[in-house]
Amino acid sequence: MLLSPPALAGAVLLDLLLGDPRWLPHPVVFIGRFIAGCERLLRRLALNERLAGLLLVLLTVGVTCVVAGSILHGVALIHPLAAEVVGAILGFTCLAARSLHAESAAVAGALLKDDLPAARSALSMIVGRDTDGLSPSEIWRGAVETVAENSSDGVIAPLFFLMLGGPLAALAYKAVNTLDSMVGYKNDRYLRFGWAAARLDDLVNLLPARLTGCLMSLVAPLVGLSGRGAWRVMLRDGRNHSSPNSGIPEAAAAGALGVQLGGTNRYFGKPVEKPTIGDPVQPLGEAAWRGAVRLMYGSGALLMGGWLMVTIWSRGWP
Repeated sequence: MLLSPPALAGAVLLDLLLGDPRWLPHPVVFIGRFIAGCERLLRRLALNERLAGLLLVLLTVGVTCVVAGSILHGVALIHPLAAEVVGAILGFTCLAARSLHAESAAVAGALLKDDLPAARSALSMIVGRDTDGLSPSEIWRGAVETVAENSSDGVIAPLFFLMLGGPLAALAYKAVNTLDSMVGYKNDRYLRFGWAAARLDDLVNLLPARLTGCLMSLVAPLVGLSGRGAWRVMLRDGRNHSSPNSGIPEAAAAGALGVQLGGTNRYFGKPVEKPTIGDPVQPLGEAAWRGAVRLMYGSGALLMGGWLMVTIWSRGWP
């Protein structure tokens, strides 16, 4: 089921207005519980770990699509308009622009009050690295990196799949993304069990990550940043990341902002040296974080505007 332009615009507007309200049951919560339960069951069966991981991916994505499809089909039997409304609501739950802004703003707000413990605590909620002992500039770096990277998998990618295949495609993407965040680790427990989830996540983000980098480069001059810098650093440093995709939007953001990302992080007490991305022309601070947020919103608006124009031109309104 593809959403009409008004329904898709409604999904985006709901995200901008509501974000991730605690009172609303979120599909990702149920997907996460399903993944955890299936993992326990598959491990008890003592299957080959790679096969078990593949089954987990197939079950999670399959059940997500079947449940969402059944809901949409059921409400469509009541009235086509009801399916559009429910589709817009399901689509809205896949988008994370407002919540990404709010979570990073909690970090920025604590830093601006010189409350380092609160800033470190807020950052620990949105990054996987150790945050104890981080300096203000390192905390700002974490906030900017989070906004830049998640502009792809939290905003542009789900919006792209929502446009391409409707709520089912967007929810399938969120299922893959959730699988990767839960089992796609390169440690002893998940190296083999999580290989299918990690590889599929890399695959589905291949195009959206590059689309995000291009959108950031195009929109940068419109939000007071460097479009030329975004293109240059994205092409030069986009592969300076362990992920084949995450480095692309980070590099575009770093170039647009004139800052340097990457470097040393600590995980479970051990330092990990990562390649740097961008050049330290400007300091990492409030201006860089605000610029990253503008890039996120601007990129989403550019994608939305382009899709609406193409859709209206090709099939008329609505």
